Amino acid sequence: MTTLTTTVEDVSGMGPLVARISRCGQRLRQADRARPWVLDTAVVVLVFAMFCLPDLVHGITGDGDGPRRFRLAFTQLSPPAMLALQAGLVLPLLWRRRRPMAAFVAVAAVFVLQWSLDAVLRADVALFIALYSLALHGRPRQLPWACGVMAGAMVLVAVRVSAAMSVWDALFFLLSTATAALALGLMIRVRRAQLAGLRDRAARLEVERDQRSRLAAATERARVAREMHDIVGHNLSVIITLADAGAYATDLAPERGKEALQLIGDTGRTALGELRRVLGVLREAADGPAAVPELSPQPGLADIQALCEGVRAAGLEIVYRTVGDVDDLDRGVQLTVYRIVQEALTNALKHAGAGTRVQLSVLVEDERLVVRVRDNGTTGRSGPWNEEGHGLVGMRERAALYGGDVSAGPTAGGGWTVEAVLDLAHRAGTR
Repeated sequence: MTTLTTTVEDVSGMGPLVARISRCGQRLRQADRARPWVLDTAVVVLVFAMFCLPDLVHGITGDGDGPRRFRLAFTQLSPPAMLALQAGLVLPLLWRRRRPMAAFVAVAAVFVLQWSLDAVLRADVALFIALYSLALHGRPRQLPWACGVMAGAMVLVAVRVSAAMSVWDALFFLLSTATAALALGLMIRVRRAQLAGLRDRAARLEVERDQRSRLAAATERARVAREMHDIVGHNLSVIITLADAGAYATDLAPERGKEALQLIGDTGRTALGELRRVLGVLREAADGPAAVPELSPQPGLADIQALCEGVRAAGLEIVYRTVGDVDDLDRGVQLTVYRIVQEALTNALKHAGAGTRVQLSVLVEDERLVVRVRDNGTTGRSGPWNEEGHGLVGMRERAALYGGDVSAGPTAGGGWTVEAVLDLAHRAGTR
């Protein structure tokens, strides 16, 4: 337990260091993308300083350059020839990332030429760097050809150094170094591909999350718009009808005009209360509990009778009946039925006019619920009622939540019928 605690503390203590290293690496990658030639030039300068300058300063026969028999087995190059071969080995590394195959071929050609002259240079390390760069940046189908060239070059070197050491020892060392360079390049390439895939997946997940948020917001806006339309549309239709009737009755029966004004006030207060209830739930929780208005339950089937009374006051004659066990319906179904009935009565009042007789029925038959609103109005509604507006669309959206549909159209004996059919088993089956 003590060892585990110590390890956790060590890792947590390394957090800031790892974060700084990560930030430095990110800044270096950004700088490299902006000016890639800087890193390529730095690699060439570093290789020249580490592997070319020692040969130029001391020569192959300088002190500390290996056993005497090894030094005497190879040709001594003049400084200009040595510098030319070093340039041929090192300078192609400038385009090792942009043209990795061309850089490898150029370095390999100079490498073979150098060893054909029995010359040894520290700058030969450029061939391994070129192979690493080809594995990292080149096309995968180019690697077999490069490996074949590399194997041939290594065999050539092993044969040339046979005077100083065993061919098999030299071949094992050289091929192991080439394999390490190739494996390192492939490993970094695979790692970068994995990181790119993870970044792409994270970006797609972020886009999907934003899309889900926008869809959720759009769904909520549609729901609120539907509620607002049902509340405002119905109550305004009743208020307008009552106002017209009151204006007409003012001269003939002033008491009727006063009654219409009272009904307008009651309807307006009811609409205002419902609007406060709908808009109150949209407020931010940060406003505090005092900012949230007093809420009331959503309307259900028990409120249809009060709805009918309000519409009767506006001039419609409504006969309302229910069939079946309607009291056991869940609140969602009851709200859907209430809004469908509210919209149907509103449009009957708007299009058929006062004095129209409306037959409203709610029937529950096993797993099927039918809402039928039929009026005998004869105002000449010929096309699909409110097809382009929000009324029928909103009713159909509500019915679709329960696997149902809404139909509206003229009846054979005159008038208009709205019928909604809900599948009560649909909602329960989707849970």
